[in-house]
Amino acid sequence: MDLDDAYANGAYIVGAEGYPARWAASAEDFRNSLHERARLDLPYGDGARQRFDLFLPEVTPKGVLIFVHGGYWLAFDKSTWSHLAVGALAHGWAVAMPSYDLCPEVRIADITQQVASAVTQIAQELPEVPISLAGHSAGGHLVARMLDPEVLSPVVAKRLKIVVPISPLADLVPLLRTTMNRKFQMDGPAAKAESLVEMQDRYSVDVTVWVGAEERPAFLDQAQWLADAWQADHVIAFGKHHFNVIDPLADPASDLVRLLTD
Repeated sequence: MDLDDAYANGAYIVGAEGYPARWAASAEDFRNSLHERARLDLPYGDGARQRFDLFLPEVTPKGVLIFVHGGYWLAFDKSTWSHLAVGALAHGWAVAMPSYDLCPEVRIADITQQVASAVTQIAQELPEVPISLAGHSAGGHLVARMLDPEVLSPVVAKRLKIVVPISPLADLVPLLRTTMNRKFQMDGPAAKAESLVEMQDRYSVDVTVWVGAEERPAFLDQAQWLADAWQADHVIAFGKHHFNVIDPLADPASDLVRLLTD
């Protein structure tokens, strides 16, 4: 039996088909409004998708929030989410958003290494200031993987303030029983190697697992598994589903933004 329905989000969200276009339009409008404070397509690697956007506040940055997008490691890029920088910018933080290569052209483990390269390059662009990491869905998996000492260097890790996986995929073994795995090309050992719940050796950094109360049971389970495995703080956001759970990033007054920037 496959688990495709268990991990399907759009089919259970009213108006789901309209979200990507609205996200992209809001993101473009936001980028255009920043003018010279939007530094776009900065390289962190050799590939065409190995680029990040950096949005700067009006003041000297107090820190940098790095947001890693989701899409099951199969879809989207940095250009869809720029507007989510509004909240942190209002608190005087810079915001960086990387793209990365997608499956099946690469494996999930390769994407993890790419995100580590992006975080390292962004840290060099903004030396000394604290770094907060947030990621959504597959991006939640990727930012949490940065706490693996074999993934991110201790020089960069010591600057981490907090990591907030939002609706993360923490145990990849169930995904072996989805048709998506035809593109992930994982076997059992590969799924375990990239599973957050299997990470025993981690940097000592504050972690808060964030998930929407109206999400699919599989995502509520994944968030709970990670919070339990890591003994992390766990927030269940009232009234939020998998698509709008990230909206508070654009609200300077939201609890999510305060968590990442205070």
